[in-house]
Amino acid sequence: MHTPVVSRGNGLMLVVMVALVIVLAGCSTAQTPAAAPVAAVPAPAQGTALGARGPEQALVSTEWLAANLDNPQVRVIEVSVVPGLYERGHIPGAVNFVWHTDFVDTVNRDIVAPDRFEQLARAAGINQDTTVVLYGDNSNWFAAWGAWIFLQYGANDVRLLDGSRAKWEAEGRELAVTVPSVPSGDFTVAHRETLRARLPDVLAVVEGTTTASLIDIRSADEFSGKIFAPEGFQELAIRAGHIPGAINIPWKQALNEDGTFKSVDELRSLYAGLGIDGSQPIITYCRIGERASHTWFVLSQILGYEVAVYDGSWTEWGNTIGVPIANPSGTVWGAQ
Repeated sequence: MHTPVVSRGNGLMLVVMVALVIVLAGCSTAQTPAAAPVAAVPAPAQGTALGARGPEQALVSTEWLAANLDNPQVRVIEVSVVPGLYERGHIPGAVNFVWHTDFVDTVNRDIVAPDRFEQLARAAGINQDTTVVLYGDNSNWFAAWGAWIFLQYGANDVRLLDGSRAKWEAEGRELAVTVPSVPSGDFTVAHRETLRARLPDVLAVVEGTTTASLIDIRSADEFSGKIFAPEGFQELAIRAGHIPGAINIPWKQALNEDGTFKSVDELRSLYAGLGIDGSQPIITYCRIGERASHTWFVLSQILGYEVAVYDGSWTEWGNTIGVPIANPSGTVWGAQ
């Protein structure tokens, strides 16, 4: 059998060709785009004050989330108002948190207790360094409430899905019906008390012993006292109107028509035009706290202002004996 002989010149050429193939293969691999990784967040130590984060670290796009669904560092949480919405279909891998049982005390008018929240967070597979992405219906009303709870209890990297559940669905993205099984996390609660305002804190602002801007994010009719609450809502106050000195900036003004957040420049301009520029502390409130959390997220997480949520909001203030009320519409108790 004749064995082919490779000449010295041909051998050199063969070595060069093999080396070239290896180099080109390496270049091809290096240029293959990977799924967008979790952006590093220069977060403070757990439980300390929050610094400015900006939209690139406070929000995620539907594209980013779709690329990171299998990322073990990311946990997705749905917080919707409509019962059964999660069960009918949710973002793959998302864990369901029910706002009126998981984020609040079911007996006392209060937020969920620290030990209970720690259990829920660990059961959802959340660790100390997990990136928590929340989304829900109603333009992220209660997802923002959930973000407030998470950050108040010491989480560092908490984000909202920009455009909420509605944008994910409008783009025809995948929905799952199976409840995910996730390994337990090691999240440990650490308090950030400055993110929450209570009635005495707000009263001190009204009486002038503390300086802060009060933002009422309800509708103009709620603010003026024309109506006690939006139609169909059960949580009511027996007085209508607003907290004296509050500025009315309805929460939805921060959103584009498609439910995504407006740009930083647009948001700064919106609030600065009404006297809110971050130069002094801010307290937001609504009826029970969820819409106020939405504006709190915009002002604190996207714009970096010092903001607290008065979650007692109008159902506490409007039912409290002796506190002052502004009522431009002139409604009285029992009036329609």
